[in-house]
Amino acid sequence: MAAMTHRPLRRLAPLAAGLAAVLLLGGCDLGPDWSQPALAVPGRYRDAAPAGTNAAAARIWPSPDWWRGFRSSELDRLVAETQRHNFDIAAAVAQIRAADAAVRIGGSALLPSLSGSGGARWQQSALTSRGVGTTVFTQHTYDLGLNISYQADFWGRNLASLRSAEASAVASRYNAQTVALTAVTAVAQTWFTALADADRLRFAEQNLKDAEATLAVIRGRLDAGTATALDIAQQEALVNAERANIPALRNQIEQELIGLGILTGRPPEQVHAVPGTLDDLSLPPVAPGLPAALLRRRPDVAAAEAQLVAANFNIKAARAAFFPTVDLTGQRGYQSAALASLFTPGGIIASAAASLAQPLFDGGLLRGQLEQSKAQYEVLLADYRKAVVQAFTDVDNALAAWRYATTQEALQRQAVASAARAAAIARAQLGAGTVDVTTVLSTEATLYGDEDTLAQVRLARVVALLDLYKALGGGWKEPAGPIQQQFPGLHPGLVGGGLALPVGENVR
Repeated sequence: MAAMTHRPLRRLAPLAAGLAAVLLLGGCDLGPDWSQPALAVPGRYRDAAPAGTNAAAARIWPSPDWWRGFRSSELDRLVAETQRHNFDIAAAVAQIRAADAAVRIGGSALLPSLSGSGGARWQQSALTSRGVGTTVFTQHTYDLGLNISYQADFWGRNLASLRSAEASAVASRYNAQTVALTAVTAVAQTWFTALADADRLRFAEQNLKDAEATLAVIRGRLDAGTATALDIAQQEALVNAERANIPALRNQIEQELIGLGILTGRPPEQVHAVPGTLDDLSLPPVAPGLPAALLRRRPDVAAAEAQLVAANFNIKAARAAFFPTVDLTGQRGYQSAALASLFTPGGIIASAAASLAQPLFDGGLLRGQLEQSKAQYEVLLADYRKAVVQAFTDVDNALAAWRYATTQEALQRQAVASAARAAAIARAQLGAGTVDVTTVLSTEATLYGDEDTLAQVRLARVVALLDLYKALGGGWKEPAGPIQQQFPGLHPGLVGGGLALPVGENVR
């Protein structure tokens, strides 16, 4: 029966072809195909490698698992938990599923709609004749049919809607990569901050011991009559100040460990991590190439471009809505008063129809929808260009921060070394009675401040490197080919920010 169902539609073919020929005589222009907008791409970064630097050495892109380069097993474990349990990543993956469903919905309009129907009816009527009596008539009717309908997509409206949905689905994948990269870098930064505060805590605890040792020496000199109560009070003030810093630093460490909970998708009570020291980290080298290469390595830029492609197809669909729609319908089935004779030649029923609808007056609805689509495209175009400039800005900021933090750390280490020597000499001379307490207080205060500053500068340098990894896309690379052609051939290797996302039907 299914094979017979196509005959009505075949009878409609000449009519549909005639309608199409008439409509196509007028022609239609749904707008130009997508082309990437002109962008202001600089030739080099502000803090790029100096001229004469080896080109290969000046172009070191992050690897997909870039965080492993820091050689921190605890960070590796935290990142793994983030990839599995982070709430934002889970939501982004669910958005991929929703976008893929929208593609299936959009694609359904390009295919015929087929439905079956069947029924059985019983009807009884009575006819009364004068002098004859009442005659009862009973009628049984059975029917079984197959209905097919199809909207001819002469102007490409349905196809444009499908392509828009596909581009949006690609954008959802790129957005998920951005979310994953953001989550992983947030975990790394929180962990590095905890390490820096652990270093500051160790400095504070060691400084407290040294200050207490100095206080003991001063008290001994007081007993010998070579120190005053003022000397004792001044040193005690320094000791108490160092002691007061310790609870604040411990609180900061605890706050950072608690903050790891929301990032790894676990309650804070289930976060078990013991901060070590920033000194144990390896700082893997990374350097950008030319700015033009960055645009294919930033998932947020690729997502903005994909949304722009989707908006371009929406304009095409809005333009196509001005043209007539052609609907083809057909029905084939059987109808009989007796179930036993339902499938006999005499019970065959068939129908076919073609209809054309041309908008004439809609109160400005179609024009408004077209202008709305154009305006949305302009919004997304501005967002896309902003994302491109933001990408260059992020790299320049990270390069500058890395450069100056590296210089500052080297200078700060020299300052700490000098302050440590001065404090050691002052303490030795205090024990020998050849220097006053004020000198010791000054050198110790300088040392304590320099050591705390060093820990913070080291953190700033590590965070600058982390920001550079993020600014360079975290090892992600956009698949080759135009975005509008990527959805049917997406590869499972869409990796970025430490997340390998399933695609297409594999998303569950």
